[in-house]
Amino acid sequence: MRTVLRQLWRLPAPADARPATRWDVAAVAALAVLAVLEAVAWQPDLAWRWVSLGMFLVWLPTLLVRRTRPLLMAVVFAVLAPVPMVTGYVDGTTPEELVTAVVGLLIPYSLTRWAAGRDLVVGLGLFLLVAVTSLVTQPLVAADRIGGVAVIVAAMATGAAARARSLLHGRQLEDVRRDERERLARDLHDTVAHHLTAIAISAQAGLAVADTQPGATKDALRRIDAEATRTLAETRRVVRMLRTEEEPPDAPLDDMAGLAAAAGPGPVVEVSLDERLELSPTVAAALHRIAQEAVANARRHASDVTEVRVEVAARGDDLELTVTDDGAPVARRASGFGIVGMTERAALLGGTLEAGPTEPRGWRVRAVLPREDVG
Repeated sequence: MRTVLRQLWRLPAPADARPATRWDVAAVAALAVLAVLEAVAWQPDLAWRWVSLGMFLVWLPTLLVRRTRPLLMAVVFAVLAPVPMVTGYVDGTTPEELVTAVVGLLIPYSLTRWAAGRDLVVGLGLFLLVAVTSLVTQPLVAADRIGGVAVIVAAMATGAAARARSLLHGRQLEDVRRDERERLARDLHDTVAHHLTAIAISAQAGLAVADTQPGATKDALRRIDAEATRTLAETRRVVRMLRTEEEPPDAPLDDMAGLAAAAGPGPVVEVSLDERLELSPTVAAALHRIAQEAVANARRHASDVTEVRVEVAARGDDLELTVTDDGAPVARRASGFGIVGMTERAALLGGTLEAGPTEPRGWRVRAVLPREDVG
């Protein structure tokens, strides 16, 4: 038990917390208006309504920091909540809460969803202390007390489930990025092995004729220099990573052209390549993998798609790959991990990747990779 509490205390805050947006501000403003209308018009006979309204309006702005500073919500709540209780106790009446105050259930949800371990323990302790005191001191039937506890537990469980789902999604993203780095490292290994073989052969040839043909030795040294330069450029393009057993394509651009022939049932796939392109194996393999993934995504996710077009062309010092389709718009088309992997591969080579809908319909993936050394 002590170990579990220690781990909970050291639990880091989720990395996906974001500041309040204009929609959050609008929601807080709407809740304030609803609370005022409830106190003025809908429940004018509510006991100590002005005290309850005042406390609610003071606490309400803390909703704007429920993701970044959830503990503040609980602290302000714990400070303000006893005020109506003390007021009612002195007057001999029972204060009643506004119905709008049900939004206070965001406190346990936000704590379990967004708070770091220490803030989570402290915040939940404060909230539960106030909530349990309220449930015990108010004249409620047993069913209402049980229902109140159940609602609080449900809010906490919902926040914990959302946190776990976010954590799992983050780990899946990291797995996709790691796998993409491993594939790229495998491609680099084959490229470097090819160049090193050429260097070794040239060196052996130069040594064999060094005494009798000095000119041939110079030619061998030039070849060694050229191969070493290309190898260094390829090595600088990628990071060192673990290898996988997946084999890279032997001729990436030829295989990319084969995407059209391998279309089979489904939408027509047209591939347009600039035959004058001379690419390094690493860049060519990256173009092939991005195009392959983009075409697979179009077939898998697009609705009513009839054509997928793949284009590779030179744009100055860059290469541009564009994959477009004519499918109907799909709301969550980019929610999978395919685009994450494509973006990671492009970024590792010093390039960029964009994906999104086109007008009036369709989807486009556009990758730009440098043709020259990026390191």
